[in-house]
Amino acid sequence: MRDHGGDLDRARALYGAQDWIDLSTGINRVPYPLPDLPACAWTDLPHAAELTALERAARDRYNATGSVIAVSGAQAAIQLVPHLAPPARAAVLSPSYNEHAAALLACGWHVAPALDLDAMAGADLAVVVNPNNPDGRFWSPSDLIALSDKVGLLVVDESFADPTPDLSLAPHLHRLGKRVLVLRSFGKFYGLAGLRLGFVLTGSTDLADRVRALSGPWAVSGPALEIGRAALVDGDWHRATTARLMADSARLAQLGQTCAGWSVVGRTALFCTFDTGNAQAAQVQLARAGLWSRRFPYAAGWLRLGLPGTAQEWTRLERALSNPT
Repeated sequence: MRDHGGDLDRARALYGAQDWIDLSTGINRVPYPLPDLPACAWTDLPHAAELTALERAARDRYNATGSVIAVSGAQAAIQLVPHLAPPARAAVLSPSYNEHAAALLACGWHVAPALDLDAMAGADLAVVVNPNNPDGRFWSPSDLIALSDKVGLLVVDESFADPTPDLSLAPHLHRLGKRVLVLRSFGKFYGLAGLRLGFVLTGSTDLADRVRALSGPWAVSGPALEIGRAALVDGDWHRATTARLMADSARLAQLGQTCAGWSVVGRTALFCTFDTGNAQAAQVQLARAGLWSRRFPYAAGWLRLGLPGTAQEWTRLERALSNPT
């Protein structure tokens, strides 16, 4: 099922047009402060020099040793992946972000869910989200490099990896060549999902050329080029935000356990997934307080919450968890 968080239209239809706090996504609610943009960012077609500057900033931020290609969001990269090889057998480490399997199936791939890395061996294409959404599982670079020897192409979605760079395959791409493709999201960590910016990383010149060809000209808007570069080179903001998100993720996990009696399924620096026992009832409880959350059709007890962004938002969540109605 291609269901997603961020569906506030549904929340409003079910519970009214109140002052909603959207915790149904894993998007940082304290976004990078927008810089002033020159008028040409809006009026001109994006320039090649600006694209090069953005991709250089991403390469430095991710410590990447291969090619970096900017695209209009990680979702755009997911849509490109099925076209990089003729349809064959794909394995997606599951449960996970449902767009990977959906995009592959739509292009004629045979997709099999895999519960662990060993079950993916022999696939023509394998997809691992690291750290994983929604259960927070993660795998070391050495584990994924070993897997890349056993599949045709390993696609690693690192959309939630910004606060945990030690998990990234980006520094290892120079020796992995055409075996690995890494996807990165800009909007989640930087809290600017509406900008629609992401990156594809690979150690293969051939794969990089094919991704660029499939993306077409002007894949990234002028404002995204300007804002993305400014944010990626801002090391102080990155360090401070990483520390805050790590602390807030632990705080959220503790709140769910102590205030609501939920158990933690797993978490990353940008969300926490709980086993509530009854996710539908838990979602209704929070919705009545204007807090939107994310349920999953394959796990009746699982509820995912992103991190509140302000002191007021934290207070509202704590009250809603402590006072079920």
